[in-house]
Amino acid sequence: MSIHQVLQQPGVTVIDVREPFEFASGHLEGAVNIPLGEVPARSQEICSMSKPIVAYCRSGMRSGQAVAFLKSQGCSDVYNGGSIMDLLN
Repeated sequence: MSIHQVLQQPGVTVIDVREPFEFASGHLEGAVNIPLGEVPARSQEICSMSKPIVAYCRSGMRSGQAVAFLKSQGCSDVYNGGSIMDLLN
Protein backbone atom coordinates (compact mmCIF):
# COMPACT_ATOMS: atom_id res chain seq x y z
CA MET A 1 0.00 0.00 0.00
CA SER A 2 1.40 3.40 -0.96
CA ILE A 3 1.65 6.23 1.55
CA HIS A 4 -0.99 8.12 -0.43
CA GLN A 5 -3.36 5.16 0.03
CA VAL A 6 -2.59 5.12 3.76
CA LEU A 7 -3.43 8.83 3.93
CA GLN A 8 -6.85 8.11 2.40
CA GLN A 9 -7.82 5.62 5.11
CA PRO A 10 -10.56 6.70 7.51
CA GLY A 11 -9.27 7.79 10.91
CA VAL A 12 -5.72 8.46 9.74
CA THR A 13 -3.62 10.63 12.06
CA VAL A 14 -0.96 12.78 10.42
CA ILE A 15 1.91 14.04 12.56
CA ASP A 16 4.37 16.72 11.46
CA VAL A 17 7.57 16.14 13.45
CA ARG A 18 9.20 19.39 12.33
CA GLU A 19 9.78 22.30 14.69
CA PRO A 20 6.88 24.70 15.36
CA PHE A 21 8.37 27.45 13.18
CA GLU A 22 8.57 24.99 10.27
CA PHE A 23 5.00 23.85 10.89
CA ALA A 24 3.84 27.49 10.94
CA SER A 25 5.35 28.05 7.50
CA GLY A 26 3.06 25.41 6.00
CA HIS A 27 1.81 21.90 6.74
CA LEU A 28 -0.61 19.26 5.57
CA GLU A 29 -4.21 20.04 6.35
CA GLY A 30 -5.25 18.34 9.58
CA ALA A 31 -1.70 17.54 10.67
CA VAL A 32 -0.73 17.66 14.34
CA ASN A 33 2.63 19.22 15.21
CA ILE A 34 4.68 17.05 17.57
CA PRO A 35 8.37 17.93 17.12
CA LEU A 36 10.78 14.98 17.01
CA GLY A 37 12.29 15.99 20.36
CA GLU A 38 8.89 15.58 22.03
CA VAL A 39 8.11 12.16 20.54
CA PRO A 40 9.75 10.07 23.33
CA ALA A 41 7.88 11.90 26.10
CA ARG A 42 4.61 11.74 24.16
CA SER A 43 4.93 8.21 22.75
CA GLN A 44 1.99 6.80 24.77
CA GLU A 45 -0.20 9.68 23.63
CA ILE A 46 0.86 9.18 20.01
CA CYS A 47 0.37 5.40 20.09
CA SER A 48 -3.16 5.89 21.42
CA MET A 49 -4.10 8.18 18.50
CA SER A 50 -6.39 6.98 15.72
CA LYS A 51 -4.66 4.58 13.34
CA PRO A 52 -3.00 4.53 10.92
CA ILE A 53 -0.45 7.15 11.96
CA VAL A 54 1.68 8.87 9.31
CA ALA A 55 4.65 11.01 10.33
CA TYR A 56 6.38 13.43 7.99
CA CYS A 57 9.03 16.18 8.10
CA ARG A 58 11.10 18.22 5.65
CA SER A 59 13.19 15.38 4.20
CA GLY A 60 11.92 12.14 5.74
CA MET A 61 14.85 11.73 8.13
CA ARG A 62 13.20 13.00 11.32
CA SER A 63 9.95 11.23 10.54
CA GLY A 64 11.93 8.03 9.98
CA GLN A 65 13.52 8.41 13.40
CA ALA A 66 10.13 9.07 15.00
CA VAL A 67 8.56 6.01 13.35
CA ALA A 68 11.49 3.77 14.33
CA PHE A 69 11.23 4.96 17.95
CA LEU A 70 7.46 4.50 18.08
CA LYS A 71 7.74 0.99 16.65
CA SER A 72 10.41 0.17 19.25
CA GLN A 73 7.85 1.18 21.89
CA GLY A 74 5.30 -1.28 20.50
CA CYS A 75 3.30 1.21 18.46
CA SER A 76 1.87 -0.42 15.33
CA ASP A 77 0.34 0.85 12.11
CA VAL A 78 2.84 3.74 11.99
CA TYR A 79 4.29 4.95 8.68
CA ASN A 80 7.04 7.28 7.54
CA GLY A 81 5.36 9.65 5.10
CA GLY A 82 8.73 11.07 4.10
CA SER A 83 8.98 14.72 3.14
CA ILE A 84 6.16 17.22 3.11
CA MET A 85 6.89 17.86 -0.56
CA ASP A 86 6.38 14.16 -1.38
CA LEU A 87 3.02 14.21 0.36
CA LEU A 88 1.87 17.40 -1.32
CA ASN A 89 2.51 15.94 -4.78
